[in-house]
Amino acid sequence: MGRLRLLSFVWILAQLPVWTCYGQSLRTRQYTLREIKRLLCLHKHTDVLTDSVGSMCNSSWDGLTCWPPTPAGRVVHMSCFTELRGIPYDTSENATKLCQLNGTWARKADYSHCRPVNKNSSVDDSSRHWEQHLENAKLLQDIGHALSLLCLVFAFALFAYLKSIRCTRNNIHWNLVATFILRNTSWFITQGALTVEAVRDKSWYCRAVVTLNNYFTSTNFFWMFVEGLYLHIMVAHAFNTERFDLWVYAMVGWCVPIPIIIAWVLVKVLIQDEGCWAASNYYDFIFHGPIILILLVNFIILGNVVRILVLKLRSNPESSEATHYSPNSPGGSASPRRASYRLRYSIKAAKATVVLLPLLGITYVLFMVHPSGQGTSRLVFIYFNSFFQSFQGSFVSIIYCFTNAEIRNAVKRRMHLSRCRQQDFV
Repeated sequence: MGRLRLLSFVWILAQLPVWTCYGQSLRTRQYTLREIKRLLCLHKHTDVLTDSVGSMCNSSWDGLTCWPPTPAGRVVHMSCFTELRGIPYDTSENATKLCQLNGTWARKADYSHCRPVNKNSSVDDSSRHWEQHLENAKLLQDIGHALSLLCLVFAFALFAYLKSIRCTRNNIHWNLVATFILRNTSWFITQGALTVEAVRDKSWYCRAVVTLNNYFTSTNFFWMFVEGLYLHIMVAHAFNTERFDLWVYAMVGWCVPIPIIIAWVLVKVLIQDEGCWAASNYYDFIFHGPIILILLVNFIILGNVVRILVLKLRSNPESSEATHYSPNSPGGSASPRRASYRLRYSIKAAKATVVLLPLLGITYVLFMVHPSGQGTSRLVFIYFNSFFQSFQGSFVSIIYCFTNAEIRNAVKRRMHLSRCRQQDFV
């Protein structure tokens, strides 16, 4: 049997120049090289196969590694491949594969420890330092998303439990919290799905996870737009806040992103069917474009809302202090009083602006353009961007749920009613 395999291998080597000479395609030549490597792997361990006793897994070539014959029930450790698609990998790490008890290999090997390396990483201390910062930023994102998810789930439960606070405004907050939960959850699932094996095998599961993550991200931003739209209506048209029913806002928040993501999926399938569809490229502008437009619209809405708030604060009855201590009034020390009042409504306007930043997603506008290179400014950008993006769900939960006076009063009423019922029961 070993002699027959060796003859087959020699025949393929003999035919290779002929195929190449007659203009065989690159894809066929790559297939031929893979076949050669597979036969080399089989021939390398022929003696082991003939001398084996008991149930064993035969030698196997999976396209990356030659797995030797292995007794059933054992895990094989092999050095990682040297390169994949022109990218060098760290061969000091190991890949593993299980030989199952029935003498067959597991469907996939574990290449999770095989990672690409910089060609100069062994000698370039600055690159190691930079990689350490990237790992720190990734850890910050993990902590931020986990903490945000915890706060968001609790906030969602409060909105669901407190039926007395149901209104269009709070229902919009409730839907926004739901999109944050779905977005953060899909973010964690995506991190686990993007493996070397999934990218190599073009896993449908990996692609589905990436697609859902993009959809939930889009719905999150569209509900931010709904928040901005309702806020503008509430501030600019105080006596006509219910001009749209909740189902209209729900259509905008949940349904409008669907055709956008479908268009992106079709482009990926028909034009760029590579990997898990996670690599960023200009095709992603299909759903990034509407998100950028939403952020710009919300930025305009925020400016208009702050302008209206400042005008209303100026016309507040509190302004009687300023008129009472006007320069023409007797005994008027007008300047200190006016300065104090201006300072107060300026602080109120600033607070309103800061509170609205996470709700409308304006923090993303601050990081739309990032510095290049590996300098201090880039590090500051990475850390701040990681912090604000991962903790945004926490900010929304704290500002619009946990510190919301309406919700806190509703919780107190519920607790008071519960105590009264317990006392009546006793």
